[in-house]
Amino acid sequence: MSSLFRRKSADLVADSTATVTEPDRASEPVRKGYTPSKEELGQQTPKRQSSQRRHDTAAAPANRREAYKSMRERQRVERAEAQAGMRAGDERYLLARDRGPERKLVRDIVDSRRTAGTWFFGGAILVFIGSLGNMPIQVQLAANLLWALLAISVIVDSFLISRRIKKLVTERFPDSKERMGSLYLYGIMRGISFRRMRVPKPQVEFGAKI
Repeated sequence: MSSLFRRKSADLVADSTATVTEPDRASEPVRKGYTPSKEELGQQTPKRQSSQRRHDTAAAPANRREAYKSMRERQRVERAEAQAGMRAGDERYLLARDRGPERKLVRDIVDSRRTAGTWFFGGAILVFIGSLGNMPIQVQLAANLLWALLAISVIVDSFLISRRIKKLVTERFPDSKERMGSLYLYGIMRGISFRRMRVPKPQVEFGAKI
């Protein structure tokens, strides 16, 4: 019975001591410039997500050779993306000569028609072969006649393309700052190239209404 009274009196002393020391700790003056930790403020430190941890632990290139290889691979992907965008007519990847709504309209005008210029290079090869010195005189005369016909056809076709460009650009872009001569040359040069080799690739079919 005496040990029981001694245990209770000891517990009372411990409780009174804790009650006195806790207010003293709370009332202890805070040092200037002291920042309490999150644990003292009762806050939990958020854990990083697994994706962020994987990103942080991504291995850096081991050496210069690996870094160079990675750079070459990235450049290859970027070039392929730029070429695909250029062929598709994406304004972000077009050259300066191909940008702008006026030049897109010129491309559509040329691509919607069959031009004499597409036969120019093929005809020029035939003219070159027919003009060789070992060819019969009749073949040489025919080659010269073919050359004259090709030249006349390209001139007439270029005139028609230029007139069409002027008409549509003036109607649809009356406030355009583009020089007509530049648009004419752009359309003519596109007209004398093979359709499959044109960049950006044609967006309209033959006979489409522009």
